[in-house]
Amino acid sequence: MRIRVLDLDGSLRDQPPIVRRLTGGNIELHDLRPQGPALRLWSLGHHFAAFDRFWCSLPRGRQPVLTLVGSGDFHHLTASFIAAADGPLTVLHFDNHPDWCWTMPRRHCGSWTHAVLAMHHVERLITIGPCSEDLVRPDRKGADMDALSTGRLELYPWWHAPSAVERSGIADGPGHRVADGALHWRNLAGDDWRVFLDELVQNITTEKVWITIDKDVLSPAYAVTNWDQGGLPLDNLVEAVLRIAARFMVVGADICGEYAPIRHRNPLKYLEARLDQPRAFDLPDLAVNARTNERLIAAFEEAL
Repeated sequence: MRIRVLDLDGSLRDQPPIVRRLTGGNIELHDLRPQGPALRLWSLGHHFAAFDRFWCSLPRGRQPVLTLVGSGDFHHLTASFIAAADGPLTVLHFDNHPDWCWTMPRRHCGSWTHAVLAMHHVERLITIGPCSEDLVRPDRKGADMDALSTGRLELYPWWHAPSAVERSGIADGPGHRVADGALHWRNLAGDDWRVFLDELVQNITTEKVWITIDKDVLSPAYAVTNWDQGGLPLDNLVEAVLRIAARFMVVGADICGEYAPIRHRNPLKYLEARLDQPRAFDLPDLAVNARTNERLIAAFEEAL
């Protein structure tokens, strides 16, 4: 497995698991900090086109690539990674947010799943772990109710109350049932995790999978991020990576969810970040992010 660090915000390059692998020649480090502000949170078309050209210019090979990109503000770069991957493909998405909201512009860390669901080589997108308010009134926020109804999109919250919807005709799915004008979720916090993983691997129909992880799916005990966080235990996430990789061909993976201070040059981005992201007045020790990255990277190294 090859490992790439796209240094967009300075949050990764000094972490011990990265430094050690750099010293050993086991990681490619790409200094993209000059491009980071233009890509962070959301990106206009010409900036994203430049990033796509960069990504497509990198050497391809038979080995899967694990890419680390820093803050979850860059999660929309995952759409570029998946666009260049071989299919047919199932995308496994671990996140505290469904990233299905209606946003402007479209290249936004909160809406990138729409681009992935439009890709012909992606058979299904499975989102695991959300707890966020993005699940409140999802039909008003841009959620792809058609994909959820047909099963191309599956969503399994860690825990969330039923989500009221105004739209009729939504079909039941593996992660939800429809009753009384609401989506009643299958909350994983109350499930046997290993039973859930058994069902998950049995129901994936493609040979190839892509794994994308935003560490805000984890509780603050395992990560410090720029966003509100969920409750998935790190052990559960590591077990999922190992189980999926043992059963399927992982053609690629990416990890985001570091903490990086807000330094937006664009005033609209700065305003959105202040409105949407919690403020860290007493910032915890960021060493927890390095410890979690060590476990996740090691899991991918073991599995692949």
